[in-house]
Amino acid sequence: MSNTLVLDVDGTLVDTNYHHTVAWLRAFSDAGVTVPGWQVHRAIGMGGDKLVAAVAGDHVEQEHGDSLRASWERHFDLMLPEIQPLEGAHRLVRAALDLDLAVVLASSGKRKHVEHYLKLIDPGEVAWTTSDDVDASKPEPDLVEVALRQVQGTRAVVVGDSVWDCEAARRAGLPSVGLLTGGFSEDELIDRGATAVYPDLDSVRAELADLPFAPVDDPSA
Repeated sequence: MSNTLVLDVDGTLVDTNYHHTVAWLRAFSDAGVTVPGWQVHRAIGMGGDKLVAAVAGDHVEQEHGDSLRASWERHFDLMLPEIQPLEGAHRLVRAALDLDLAVVLASSGKRKHVEHYLKLIDPGEVAWTTSDDVDASKPEPDLVEVALRQVQGTRAVVVGDSVWDCEAARRAGLPSVGLLTGGFSEDELIDRGATAVYPDLDSVRAELADLPFAPVDDPSA
C-alpha cells in the first residue's frame, strides 16, 4: 500500500479537547498558577512537553513542569469514562481501509489514553503511535515521521483538528487537511498549512480518494 492516511486522535477521532482544557486548568490551579482557559484551549494538540511553557512561560515549566503534567494526568484520567468518539470516526477508518489506504494514528497523547480510545473507535487493524514513542511531540514532526515508518507508505496526507497537526505535517514535508472538530477556525487551520478544512469526519470520508496525498521523502529512514 502506497497511500497513507495519518490521523490525529484527540479532537479528530475522539471528542477530548475540552476535557484536556479543563484537566490542564485544574493542574495549573493545583500549582497555584492562573492561566486563561482560552489560552489553554489554543495549546491543546501540542504535547504536554511543550504546552506548559507555551501557556505559562519557561519559568513555570522549569519550576512546575513535571508536577503539572502529573496533575493533568490525574485529572484527565478521572474524565476518561466521559470520552466519546466523534461522529463518523469508525466509518472513516473502515472506509479508508476498504480503499486499501494504509491508516496510522499519530497522537500526542499518552499510550494508555490512546489504548482506551481504540476500544471506543474500533478501527480494526491499524498502526498507531503516541507521545511515548518520541522525544518531542507536536508541532515537531517526530510523531508523523515515526507513524509513517510503521507503515512504510510512499505517499501520505495528515488529517487533524489543530494548528499543531498542520504544523507537524508541514515540518514533515507533507500536506494536511483540517477538521473543525477541535475548535480551531477554518482560517487558522489554512493559515498553518491545511489545504482544505472539513466540518466533520463524514465529509472527509466522502472525499478520501481525492485527498492531497504527497510523496514521503524516505519512509524507511
